[in-house]
Amino acid sequence: MERLDLEVKFQTAEAGLVSGYASVFGGLPDSYGDVIAPGAYAASLKAHREAGTMPLLLWQHDPAQPVGRWLDLKEDAHGLHVSGQLILEAEKGREAHALLKGKALNGLSIGYRVIDFDRQPGGGRLLKQIELIEISLVSIPAAPAARITSVKSASADNTATQVAIKRTSKMADQETAAPEAEADRIGTLEETVTEVDTRLTELEKSVGNVAKSAERIEQKLNRPGAGVETKAAPEKTEVKAFAGFLRHGREALPVDEVKALRVADDTTGGYLAPDQFVAEVIKGIVEISPVRQAARVGSTAAGSVILPKRTGQPTASWVGETEARPETGASYGQVEIPVHEMACYVDVSLRLLEDAAVNVEAEVSSDLAEEFGRLEGAALVNGNGVKKPLGFLQDAAVSYTPTGNASTLGAAPADTLIDFIYAMPAFYRNAGTWMMNGTTLAAIRKLKSGDGTFLWQPSFRDGEPETILGRPVIEAPDMPDIGTAAEPIAFGDFARAYRIYDRVSLSLMRDPYSQATSGLVRFHARRRLGAGVVLPEAIRKLRCATS
Repeated sequence: MERLDLEVKFQTAEAGLVSGYASVFGGLPDSYGDVIAPGAYAASLKAHREAGTMPLLLWQHDPAQPVGRWLDLKEDAHGLHVSGQLILEAEKGREAHALLKGKALNGLSIGYRVIDFDRQPGGGRLLKQIELIEISLVSIPAAPAARITSVKSASADNTATQVAIKRTSKMADQETAAPEAEADRIGTLEETVTEVDTRLTELEKSVGNVAKSAERIEQKLNRPGAGVETKAAPEKTEVKAFAGFLRHGREALPVDEVKALRVADDTTGGYLAPDQFVAEVIKGIVEISPVRQAARVGSTAAGSVILPKRTGQPTASWVGETEARPETGASYGQVEIPVHEMACYVDVSLRLLEDAAVNVEAEVSSDLAEEFGRLEGAALVNGNGVKKPLGFLQDAAVSYTPTGNASTLGAAPADTLIDFIYAMPAFYRNAGTWMMNGTTLAAIRKLKSGDGTFLWQPSFRDGEPETILGRPVIEAPDMPDIGTAAEPIAFGDFARAYRIYDRVSLSLMRDPYSQATSGLVRFHARRRLGAGVVLPEAIRKLRCATS
């Protein structure tokens, strides 16, 4: 925990003056893994002095919101010390001044360009020369020690200002008062000064008590195991730690951020992406593998999932009054869904990782979503069950309806689809969904019933899917085209019939060594999932066949 001593001075002059350290030399890396070397600002400060300019004083790095001007910048042994003045005539300047006075905000952050740096052994950079562009007041600085340490203000509410007003008033009264009352006035003035000194002493004691309290809190927070339990902070720490891991590797992270990384397992040494990162990847997979939209998706911690299943129904019969009752009973079995693994890697250039303006997490997320989505989508539809899930088209237990033609949808395709959908039990048909690729869907959209009505109907409201014969349709690119012995269309209640279980949502391992000679960092990613048909009678396939 960085220690911060705030000195707040109330004076009647120099209103709005602020000072502090915009940057400190050495110490812990900032949020980007950078450390600033002494003398890094010397050339930039010299250039500003020769040009008669100063870096901008902005609010939260927003060029459209200047709040004042910097008056003096200098390097000392500690860092870059800055002094400036807020423009209190402007609304944003007054707002910034009020927040600084109330200690609700005291962070400083610099905007700069890196001219020269050295790569540090454990990751991150040692910045040796920086072109300074702007210095902003911020809520959360990149460097924890970059803080405002002094705020000067002139307020009619504070004690010193009130005393000055009273003193001026008394002096005006003295000019018109009788000479014989002069001694009384001087005595009153001396009493006032004594009162001010007493109040100032009490104020100094109060400030000292606040500093001591802050020190005690700091000591408690630094004790092993001490801390305040929160709900939002761990999530932010985890996201920050994972972003730092992507950019600079585990070695460059502080100890608390290393602890925030979630280890995937004990064998690969990879880390699980935080929830926000995984959610972005899953979104991409749904777009490429639409089977997830229709199937039931769950999670498991085992190497396979075993589901109980009823394989035979109880048998009952009508009997007479005294006739013997036949034996009845149901038979049960089980369905096992093994969990399989898929893996890939993505190479990212060191230059891309070093550029703070690029969202590296989004880039890696996009690449992984595309590759895992392509692999998963093909397996859920046509997987043969060898090192991958068994797709519903390859499951022999799923029944089919022939089209009456070996390579087309039959002589009367509209009638074929009507027969196909009503071959499904009503219970599953009423919750059924069509699944086909875009080429087949284009052919279906042209079909009409006997009265000239199109079988396909568009969506009439936002959020509602298009329909065929009143049931929604999902376009799945991995479904086959219409052709000889092909099964281009599937229909059924996929939520009941097909299950998907995620074992590991996404594990990522950073490899900065194997591709270092090419200037690349390799990210190895893996996912484990199992999927399969658990209720074959709830799905039906349309096969281009005569029987």
